[in-house]
Amino acid sequence: MLQSDNTSTDTIKDVLKALVLNSDEFDSTLAAKGMSAIMRGEATDAQIGGFLTALKLSGGGWSPDVVAALAKESYRNALIPPLDTPQRLRKDLGMIVDIVGTGGDGWSTFNISTTSALVVASATETIKVAKYGSRASSSNCGSADLLEAMGCDLAAVRPEDVADILHSSKFCFLFANTYHPRMRYLSNTRRELGFPTPFNVLGPLTNPVVPDRAVVGVYSKSLGRTMAEVLVLLGRRNYAVVCGDEDLDEISIAGKTHVWHIQADGEIIEYSIHPDDFGIPSHPLSRASGSTLEENKETLKRLLSNQLEKRDIPVRDFVLINAGFLLYVSGVVASMKEGAELARTTLESGK
Repeated sequence: MLQSDNTSTDTIKDVLKALVLNSDEFDSTLAAKGMSAIMRGEATDAQIGGFLTALKLSGGGWSPDVVAALAKESYRNALIPPLDTPQRLRKDLGMIVDIVGTGGDGWSTFNISTTSALVVASATETIKVAKYGSRASSSNCGSADLLEAMGCDLAAVRPEDVADILHSSKFCFLFANTYHPRMRYLSNTRRELGFPTPFNVLGPLTNPVVPDRAVVGVYSKSLGRTMAEVLVLLGRRNYAVVCGDEDLDEISIAGKTHVWHIQADGEIIEYSIHPDDFGIPSHPLSRASGSTLEENKETLKRLLSNQLEKRDIPVRDFVLINAGFLLYVSGVVASMKEGAELARTTLESGK
């Protein structure tokens, strides 16, 4: 990468010096400056690698204010879909929601959040689903991969199309590459480093339409409180951060899931939930694992058409609890059990 001038080079060098030599003094302002330089293409691959590695090793790199600063800078450089259009205003779309995980949990489960998002979009007229996602990085099949295999032309959805798609179909997939093109400056370095950094959690924080409510999965219980605090700093309310007890970045069908639920006033309430709370039986995660792209596509077709085979039941139940919880968080239903029932009714209708 080429630097635009000496001043920009000095900026990223100053940030790196502060992060490496005086990490206790590294703060959100410096984090934003470093991120800004990277987003403008003013940092070399070596400087980006140093920034990511130092953030990983620095305790301050994972602090809520630093992660929030990185997310704000990423959002500031994003392509934002205009939801206030000549045809209608954003408020006319109703509530916009999402269900998304960080990935990186190592479990390679079926595409639960993508399927749950489709179910929720069909379950009620009162909400729209703006599903943010990307291709697979640590799993066998990412949300973008699966939807493309189902015939969706992701590249054809331009930012100016999003409002009309949400209005007409109640579901729109927001492909990360389209809306965050400047993240390309980080992609090679992140891939070559091969270990998680605070950038691994930015995806769920940077949905370009900023949903009104969302369920956000994290790959480690140790990140749950931090992620919730970041969301509060970003102004999000009525969001729920979840992590399965086995460090799964969605609500677990196998047993307990930890929840950090952000209230309307910004208070974070911690509790745990279980498939029993949805009136759904537990299943081992091994029975809800993902497979190849082609096999996941066929599983999704059977689920959405309600033509299930016996082996699909654990996956279906996995979808029911995740879709049911999003319906609950969105205020569509009064209980998690009602949410799962509405999700079941929707799937069985095949609509």
